[in-house]
Amino acid sequence: MLSHPVIWAFRSSVRCLRHRTLPKATQRALDVSGLRWYSTPIGVRVTGMEEILARVVAPLPTYETRDKSPPPPESNSLEFMHFYSSLVKEDKLSVLTKLSQDFGVDHKSVSELALKLLDTQLRDLATILQVEDRLRYSLTPRYKQLLNHISRVEGGVKFLVDLRADILEIIASKASESAHIRDLNGTLKSLLSEWFSVGLLRLERITWQSPCEILQKISHYEAVHPVRNWTDLKRRVGPYRRCYAFTHAAMPGEPLVVLHVALTEDISDNIQSIVREFATLDSEEDVNKINAAIFYSISSTQAGLQGVELGNYLIKRVVRELQSEFPQMGQFSSLSPIPGFSLWLQGLLSQYKKESRGSDLLSEHEWKEVEQATDSAPGTPAIEALRKLIGTSEWMHSERLSRILEPALMRLCAWYLYGEKRRGYALNPVANFHLQNGATMWRLNWRADTSPRGVANSCGIMVNYRYFLNETSKNSALYLHNKVITTSEQVLGLVSQFQKNSKL
Repeated sequence: MLSHPVIWAFRSSVRCLRHRTLPKATQRALDVSGLRWYSTPIGVRVTGMEEILARVVAPLPTYETRDKSPPPPESNSLEFMHFYSSLVKEDKLSVLTKLSQDFGVDHKSVSELALKLLDTQLRDLATILQVEDRLRYSLTPRYKQLLNHISRVEGGVKFLVDLRADILEIIASKASESAHIRDLNGTLKSLLSEWFSVGLLRLERITWQSPCEILQKISHYEAVHPVRNWTDLKRRVGPYRRCYAFTHAAMPGEPLVVLHVALTEDISDNIQSIVREFATLDSEEDVNKINAAIFYSISSTQAGLQGVELGNYLIKRVVRELQSEFPQMGQFSSLSPIPGFSLWLQGLLSQYKKESRGSDLLSEHEWKEVEQATDSAPGTPAIEALRKLIGTSEWMHSERLSRILEPALMRLCAWYLYGEKRRGYALNPVANFHLQNGATMWRLNWRADTSPRGVANSCGIMVNYRYFLNETSKNSALYLHNKVITTSEQVLGLVSQFQKNSKL
């Protein structure tokens, strides 16, 4: 129960909010918040928008009739889906803004019920619980009914996944800073999280015998190591390889998240041996040579499912599948790219160049080698020469340059993964994903991805996140609750070298 002073103070603040009026200019500014990104003037009305929304978004039933109201006709959902799909980008924003602002929560009703709840604090528990339930129901946005009804028609779930992708694009591009749009996103994410819970997902193994449409989508969605041709794809679903995907009954033929696995004797330290060698294309698998599973690519295929946890569960399910197929298998690890490392390093070198702090980044001996290799003067010219050198892939083809840069880049990369944080968690998104899953930051690998893309993104370095199955729960809890990164001696050694040689 709440104390009397707290009740009266809260009641007063609620009443103030209910009777306070904003200046009209302020209200207008709030109504059109953030619509500056699109070229279409805000005042331009999407033809038929208000009439269609008024028709398809049914009023929220009263609390007493919430379980007795008949569902609206399916044609309402289909009409909205057809209408929205026919719009161009700027008109979609107008519709989503109107939907989220005018068909959301009834704030007047919520305020009244909040006051009523405070007035019942001294009454019996049954009365309090009933008022709380009424308040909870009143917090349901009116448009949530429309979203629920759309999910029940054919193609409705896919439509809502794509609609949320539009909302996320609007938020990311700052096309709208409206709190209503963010609330619509939160409501839709919550619904999608329920509909795509792991118990409703189906694990499918993709093979060369899978439907052609599925194979084409697997190739199209591959975001980590692009598939070059049909032979490349055949290799990735052939001997010593596994490809798995989660699918959902409401989106048939549409993989939601895809995991590629290499079956190896030991934990791989480079991607070339996995995706660019074809020696085993037509060979038979020798079970005695399969001791490790290497997760070398995981791709989410639906932008609208961002934030809905799928990848973590897919890895866990695949581990169980592989253990069943290969009981002797005891090693599970990723071979992961490090997107963002080169960009971070370029920014760091630019900063040090401005501050003339090159000696804080590399040792004196390393700088001398860089100066000799690039024919540059000490100090700022050497920093600029190193920055330009890393910006190209030419150094990767020189044994001398590769040898010179290896120790510095390896410890800088270790620090980037281990020491650079966002709100206390790993800045690198791939690291953050595997660490949340309970993996150990196990090994950095030099010249692990010598493709132009690999060199451009991470100077050719890759990292293994090792899954020690009896430790993943503990590691995940340590990371999520205490922001502790579990690492191997190799990574900690490189971090220690960085801290000794560099001063950020």
